[in-house]
Amino acid sequence: MTNVAIENPSHTHAADDAQLNASFARQPILNRDGMLCGYEIKVLEPAMPVSAESADTPAAAAQTDTQTEASPDTDADAQANRAPDPAQLVMQAVIRGLIHGNLRGALTGHPAYVDVSREMLLDDAILRLPAERFMLELSPSMVVDDALILRIVQLHGRRYRFVLDDVTQPNETFAKLLPYVEVVKIDIARAPAALLPKLSSVLKSAGKLLIASGLDAQADFETAHGLGFDRFQGYFFARPQTSMTRRVSAPRHALLNLLQLLAGEPTVAQLEAELKLNPVLVMHLMKLANSSGLAVGHKVTTLRDAINATGTDRIARWTQLLLYADGRKVALEDDPLLQLAATRARFMELAIERLPEAGRDEADAAFLTGVFSFVDAVFGGSLESTLNVLTLSRPIQSAILQREGVLGLLLSAVEALERGAWDEIAMLCERLKPLTVEEVAQMGLAAGAWAGVADRSAEGLERIED
Repeated sequence: MTNVAIENPSHTHAADDAQLNASFARQPILNRDGMLCGYEIKVLEPAMPVSAESADTPAAAAQTDTQTEASPDTDADAQANRAPDPAQLVMQAVIRGLIHGNLRGALTGHPAYVDVSREMLLDDAILRLPAERFMLELSPSMVVDDALILRIVQLHGRRYRFVLDDVTQPNETFAKLLPYVEVVKIDIARAPAALLPKLSSVLKSAGKLLIASGLDAQADFETAHGLGFDRFQGYFFARPQTSMTRRVSAPRHALLNLLQLLAGEPTVAQLEAELKLNPVLVMHLMKLANSSGLAVGHKVTTLRDAINATGTDRIARWTQLLLYADGRKVALEDDPLLQLAATRARFMELAIERLPEAGRDEADAAFLTGVFSFVDAVFGGSLESTLNVLTLSRPIQSAILQREGVLGLLLSAVEALERGAWDEIAMLCERLKPLTVEEVAQMGLAAGAWAGVADRSAEGLERIED
């Protein structure tokens, strides 16, 4: 969530001091190699204050007309004191929010795909969006005329890029906008299956980059991948896979053994003995201790010193998140599974701290709930059996398996945020007071930003390889 103050120096009403808040959520977009390459931005537009809405009521309009007829000379003053158009205030709040630092951090260097209305395109406020960071999505229901086409051409000349969004099958708007877009996003779940091969072939021949959206199952991803789609949007990558695409690697087995030991509050000697059986883990732990500023004043040269400098709590979190790391040599900020796990875990930790009587133990439990909420995507098989192996507490298991308790409600909230399901978030916040929808969105962005730089922070995520 981004707070945006709308200023109108010429307007003297009390409502001028009010702030309009636009909230944002993000959905990952993956490339053909399964790595992050962008985020779809889901926007919750701010609600207009009553005072601003009342400016457009019939009574207010009649009063303005009467004043204008009675005093023609005061026309300029009346215009200066007239309340701004509510729709324009909302649009300005969204645009200002899109360029706010909170959202930028959560993008972790990837481009943002954002829906734009006809009104936004025609308003010069849109020029505040950096062209290199945003892909502008055009709805197939948008009214297209000569004025809009001219504006798109003008914006294209300023290096803005356009996406034809939410396509299910060609229509008149599709035909009018197609020459001006670089990307076409097709809703795989709603488009006729028989039409997809021909539609994708024609668009690829026309040089368009294709995004398949609505992918929540591995089979849907494989279908779109086989048709030559370039980008993929959905949470298929966080589901258990029957194929061996994401097999359990030897380092993951080592990480799991280490986690089981850490769950029992081991001594330094026990940790040292376990780590010595895993040279790869030793290498990364030594690197972590020396690069993250944990060993102040001297270089860490022994494994025992590295354990003492890092601490068991930090080693545990590092190990938990590394379970999700891809076996290939990829940057962690481009690894969708690890980013999702880290973002969920950090969100849960931030959110529970806003609730009454939440302490360090509750924050730790919240982090664990988030980080292991889809661990079956790594190991396959039953989620319940995997959680049992990890020896998680019953409240954490109940939250993950049945969405029970406060932890279950928070997990449901972050899952709704991932979908941009704002109404569902509002209902959950009624049960999570004093947490609000705006705070949930704000924490989601903060968690995403944290996950994106975790490998370069004192949290010490380091790349681990097969």
